[in-house]
Amino acid sequence: MKGGKTLGIIGVGLMGGSLALRAKKFNLFQHIIGVEKNQAHARQALEKGIVDETLSFPEALEKSDVILVALPVSATAEILPQILDQIQPHQFVFDLASTKEHIVNSVKNHIARQNYVATHPMWGTENSGPLAATEESFENKVLVICDAEDSREEWVKQTQDLYQKLGMKVIFMDSKSHDLHVAYISHISHVTSYALANTVLEKEKEERIFQLASSGFSSTVRLAKSHADMWLPIFKHNRENVLDVLEEHITQLQKFQTALIMERYNEIENYILNANKIRKILDKKI
Repeated sequence: MKGGKTLGIIGVGLMGGSLALRAKKFNLFQHIIGVEKNQAHARQALEKGIVDETLSFPEALEKSDVILVALPVSATAEILPQILDQIQPHQFVFDLASTKEHIVNSVKNHIARQNYVATHPMWGTENSGPLAATEESFENKVLVICDAEDSREEWVKQTQDLYQKLGMKVIFMDSKSHDLHVAYISHISHVTSYALANTVLEKEKEERIFQLASSGFSSTVRLAKSHADMWLPIFKHNRENVLDVLEEHITQLQKFQTALIMERYNEIENYILNANKIRKILDKKI
């Protein structure tokens, strides 16, 4: 990625804002334009120095060399064809959406499909908006490029180069496999966190009791603070994969429940010991 180019970001929230701040840290673009319907977010993005200016959607498309769509899944699938309708040969667009197959299929037969690179940075927080953006984002995280064979090789190389300069490890995967795997390592975590938060809120009516909560409880329900605006579309578009992992998750809970009802404590011990194997996998990743 050459530093003399202009980046246009559609949606200057946590993800788009964080990428912009990190790109600025390494001087990867000469100019960064923001497109943001939320006027408060647009003002915050300017005040925080995330973008150099905010423009309308058509103006940003005209002035940008590289276009980033940093919107929720449904909005990304809706706006991407509009961008490809107007994109010029010297421009390309990439996105950050958490599910890929639905989005890729939305432009599968578009004449300008090669000007789109489907990406998903495996990073995020439960917070949202430009004030939550940080220039330390993405560092040492994994970035997935999906269905690269359907994109122009030059644009794939520039996208890969950009993310590597941001400090990410880039891997390639087809969109169908991507959506299956993220259901297991990301989406089910959010379902579980929402369920736990609702369980505790239903059973524990005294707010002062939450003063007893340790860091373990806080870290487990942290994801329950994630906004519905982002996660409802993810569950919708990755429905089949989420249902598949949810079925297995419920099976595991039922195993634990049955063992506890029957007082089979050796089974519970084995259940815990088997779960402990995840430590080796995560330690190896770190």
